Amino acid sequence: MARYVLRRLLLMIPTLLGIMLLNFIIVQAAPGGPIDQMLARFEGLSSQASTRMEGGGGDVAASGDSRGARGIPPAFIEKLEAQFGFDQPAHERFLGMIADYATFDFGESFFRDEPVTTLMLERLPVSISLGLWTTLVVYLISIPLGIRKALRHGSRFDIWSSGLVIVGYAIPGFLFAILLIVLFAGGSYWDLFPLRGLTSSDFDELSVWGKVKDYLWHITLPVIASAIGSFATLTMLTKNSFLDEIHKQYVLTARAKGASDRRVLYGHVFRNAMLIIIAGLPAALIGIFFTGSLLIEVIFSLNGLGLLGFEAVMQRDYPVIFGTLFLYTLIGLVLKLISDLTYVWVDPRIDFETRES
Repeated sequence: MARYVLRRLLLMIPTLLGIMLLNFIIVQAAPGGPIDQMLARFEGLSSQASTRMEGGGGDVAASGDSRGARGIPPAFIEKLEAQFGFDQPAHERFLGMIADYATFDFGESFFRDEPVTTLMLERLPVSISLGLWTTLVVYLISIPLGIRKALRHGSRFDIWSSGLVIVGYAIPGFLFAILLIVLFAGGSYWDLFPLRGLTSSDFDELSVWGKVKDYLWHITLPVIASAIGSFATLTMLTKNSFLDEIHKQYVLTARAKGASDRRVLYGHVFRNAMLIIIAGLPAALIGIFFTGSLLIEVIFSLNGLGLLGFEAVMQRDYPVIFGTLFLYTLIGLVLKLISDLTYVWVDPRIDFETRES
């Protein structure tokens, strides 16, 4: 197993490099880079100043090329290119970026004047809170529900609960979030939950119990909105896994020996049926943390990593874009390895090293 883990760790290096290179090429080819973003801001400020001057009776002379006429001298553009590193060839910028990322030096944001690491650390607790609570709620509800559906397969409970979870799966998380706001956050009906952030403005002045209640009060609606689409997959996976195990020969043998249904279910079936569910937890964390939180963070004004990445893409803030991409990819690869190791931990009969050889 140690050799298998070592091979997987070494394989992460070319995988990570390939993903970073592909995205670097795509981002470089996209129009409207950081220089254009900065010039657009500068032109906006210049046009506002010109408007104020004209309103006061002043006159602005136009000379030189179009950018010079708009108040942007070529020397300023060259200075911007040097500041952002665009005075170097693309391959040198990529190799320098990878060398810095190898030491987890993600540089400084182009537009926020803060290190990328600081920005990510500031946003990380929000994403972790949302992701962990969502995962906990989904597993605590879906696993017992899936087991009950397997035991009552074909009953009315099985039919209407399947319809309910499928409807929840069909509703996009952001649409359900808007519905929750309309119903429970002062939209049109009840004003029971706050609409912004994870804490109140007076959070630091509250007691310990008051802080806990305030945090749970704020996190309730975002977690419900994030979890609604995840119930169906895990519930049906749990049900089918238990159904598959219940009809195997060892279960019939245990019942023939006089074992109670409870002992058969939790003493024999549970461990084997939960193998695929437990092993899928790291992959579920990847999906919940990194793919399903963006719109929820935007709707509920949560300053998490998803919102940070979206803002960086819109502003063409390359250090933040590639820094978050590197972090997401690395975490995803590590969690995939943990997922494989979880299979072995749950069922020692699985040996990935033998399979690969």
